[in-house]
Amino acid sequence: MVPTLDYLLERQISPQWRGMLTALATEFEAQIGHDELRQLMYRVGSRFAAAHPLPACGSTAELAHALNLVWHESDWGYVELADEADSLRIAHYCAPLRAFGDTALGWTPAFLEGVYQTWLSALGAQGLSVAQTSEFGADTAIEFRLGRHGV
Repeated sequence: MVPTLDYLLERQISPQWRGMLTALATEFEAQIGHDELRQLMYRVGSRFAAAHPLPACGSTAELAHALNLVWHESDWGYVELADEADSLRIAHYCAPLRAFGDTALGWTPAFLEGVYQTWLSALGAQGLSVAQTSEFGADTAIEFRLGRHGV
């Protein structure tokens, strides 16, 4: 990762939680399989979304604004949306998922997947699903798509 981004992400994670969250993730990985951890984080994300409902949005720009208000308030990075032919591209930047340690990046993004699925379903995207389409990147981005079967 670019040293500057590495530094900024490290500063984003409160020192009081860094060691505890890494230890928690290590214990989770020792006790629970990867697929189950993804399911757990997805459910946690759904609960987060339910506790932070979005207002009705009439456009992709309004939706991006509403999403970014929530992420800004909780210091969870920001999102960029793009309408594509058969899906909505969701690029989330600077999520503090590294707080759980780098090995947890295989399952912690499911938190965001659960958040986006819950929010978008509540806004009327029934029958469509959110799927993660990239890993946590060097630019801190994680991409998701909303579409039929996540495509």
